[in-house]
Parts: sequence; structure tokens; C-alpha cells
Amino acid sequence: MNDKSKPVERVIGLDTHPDTFTAAIVRGPTPAAAIVEKTFHKVPISQLPSWAQKHTTAQDRLVLEASGNSFQVVRVLATVGREALVLESCQMGKLKEAHANNDKLSAVRIAKAYLAGTAKTVWVPDARTQERRDWFHAHRKALKRAHQARNSLLSYLSDNGVRLKRGTPLTKTPEAEQQLKAARAWSPRQWQVIEGLLMALRHAQAQRQHWRSLIAQEVLSDPTLLSLMRLCGVREMVAFALGALIGDIKRFAEPRKLVKYIGLNPAFDDSGENEWHGGIGGHGRKDLRCLLIEGAQAILRCSKNPLAQWGRKLLARKGSINLAVAAIARKLAVAAWYLMMGRWTPLEEIDQRLALKVGKVMGQVGEHGLKRLNKTRKLYREEIFQSLKRGRIYVLDPHKKFVPEPPQPVTAALPA
Repeated sequence: MNDKSKPVERVIGLDTHPDTFTAAIVRGPTPAAAIVEKTFHKVPISQLPSWAQKHTTAQDRLVLEASGNSFQVVRVLATVGREALVLESCQMGKLKEAHANNDKLSAVRIAKAYLAGTAKTVWVPDARTQERRDWFHAHRKALKRAHQARNSLLSYLSDNGVRLKRGTPLTKTPEAEQQLKAARAWSPRQWQVIEGLLMALRHAQAQRQHWRSLIAQEVLSDPTLLSLMRLCGVREMVAFALGALIGDIKRFAEPRKLVKYIGLNPAFDDSGENEWHGGIGGHGRKDLRCLLIEGAQAILRCSKNPLAQWGRKLLARKGSINLAVAAIARKLAVAAWYLMMGRWTPLEEIDQRLALKVGKVMGQVGEHGLKRLNKTRKLYREEIFQSLKRGRIYVLDPHKKFVPEPPQPVTAALPA
């Protein structure tokens, strides 16, 4: 039994905000028998460490609802020797009463939800994983803004009777302006509108490229993320998302738990006489699942990869392309688990497929990124290849004893 499963005498519920927090000290084994000893209302968040040292002990269990600064609150409490747990916000929201709610009631509700034993806890990422997640979400926002800016420009052109060919380079300043000026006669005010839309598009594309370069540098410098690129259908964005959103792979004891976390296991409902089996949507990490699905679709288009051949056989047998793509994505997740656990063999040589993939990722780093790293493209490529060829050295635990499993009882078959 771990420490988190042991009963505690006091539970402190925290309702945190960016500037203040409210705390409720609750004592009791169950929510029905719990007694609220004291509440602290709207204490400045800067006083959290001193408040915790004065009013709590190391044996108390501090719990708070997942919010914008909940992970930072946990880290601040850890500096003064207080362990805090973050509870899932979705379940906490269902317990909120619509007719009466304030910070004191929320703090008590959070503490009693933990005492009920049904509240789900959220893993608190380490500083490096948190930083990677910030980069990942910043890139997704920049990508969204780039699409919005491009669609706004195309919509304005379409409203004025101008339709561009697919793939027209709108971010290249001289070529784009010449092509737009030749499309029709624009008034001075109309051309100023187009210049503003082009300016917004170029700015969004520059932000997108900035985050893409940073992500590519991180993948190429981390051996674990770089090893994920050995998988067909995985490049820098998928590899980085796996590292950023999964974090510590050891929190998943086996591959199927990682598959469940991503949401690639099918949903089902078997209650009474009713039996229902659904798809993979509606649960798990949607952002990571979408990237793996995109990688699986790329694999299915590849003719020489063994996984693609397996997927085509499954498609021919089942007749559903969505099912085949989801199955390939599940196999990708399982392979990623083994690679992130370090269970991979070193490469003897870099084949043409992997060398081409590395070259494309280096292209995302860009000339400015190489200058910041103070490396030439040739030297950078050699370092990446050497990192890919390094294997993992397994260290056996000499104190670990092998315990055989008890034999299963053999039941005799009944005579016919």
C-alpha cells in the first residue's frame, strides 16, 4: 500500500486563483463524518509557502482542483515539504451546486471529494515536460492563427471575384503582390486591406516557423525523441508531442495503459441485456490521438512498409478504412512505448529513408536555428546520426530475485 492510499487525519482543500487562494481544513474519514475545522478566505497567493508551514503539517493531505496555476501551486508547496494532489476538474465541476457557490464552498467540496475516494488525480508534470507542453500548445495556436489569416485573405479575394490556384505562395512578398495586382484592378482602399491581410499572414507564418524550429531542435537534441523518428509515420511533430504529452513513460506500466491514455482503445457499454461497442472518439488525449491518426494515414499510403501491408490486409478483411487507420495508430502507440522505455536496438547504419527524414527535420531548424546552435549543417547531421546509432546499455539489478508464478490448476475434461 502506498502513502496516498493510507487514511489521513486532515485534508486541506485549496481553491486557488492567480492572485489569491481559499483553504478549508477538513477532518474526518468520510464526507458524511467530515468536520470543517477552519477556513481561510482569499489569502494572497504570495503567502502560500508561509501559510502552509504555519497551518499544515507534512502528514496532512492538500488537494486542489486542476486549473491554470495548479501545477505551479504543487511545486511551490513541495519546496516547503508539503505534498499536494491535483484532482480532475471535469469531475469537480459536476459536484458544483448551481444555486450556491463561492470559494469557501469550493474548498470544502474539493476536500470532501477526495475523502469520497472517487476523485481522479492528475499527474503533475516535471519542469521540462511542462516547458515542452507550453511549446506544443504555442505551436498549435500559431498554426491556427496562420490558417485563419490565410482563410481571411482568400475570403476577401473571393468576395471580389478573385480565385487563386491551390498552393499559391502568399507569404512570398514580391511574387504574391505582383500576382494579386495582376488579378484585377484594385482601388487604393482595397489594396490597403490586402496589404493588412498579407501582413497578418506573414506574421502568423513567422510565428509558426519559430515554434517549428524550436521543436525540431529539441527533437534532434534528445536521444529518446530522436529514437521515435525511427518509426514510419513519425516525424518531429509526432515525436515531440509524444514526449511533451506523455512525459514520464514509467507512469505507464504497460503499453495498453498508454493506449488507453491516448484514447485508442474502443469504447464499450455492456450492461444487462444491452451490449454496445463504439469507436475511439470521446475519451483520451485528442491532440495526441489526432497526430497518431495522421501518421497512421501516412503509413497506409506507403506501399513497402510492413505495417502498411498489415493495414491493407486488415482493410480488405474489415472493409473500414477508419478501423484500419485506428489499428495502425494503436500499433504506433505500442511501438512508441517500447522506444521510450529504451527497449530498442542500436542502428548499424542509417538507411536512405531515415536519412531523408532527418534532412527534412533539419530543414525545419532553418539557417537561423543553425546559427544559434553555432553548427554547420554537415556537423549537425553527423551528430544526429551518431545519436541514432547509440543503443541502450541494460543494467541488471543483482538484488532482484526471480519469483516463479504458481502453477495453474488443471481441470479434467468431463466425459462426453
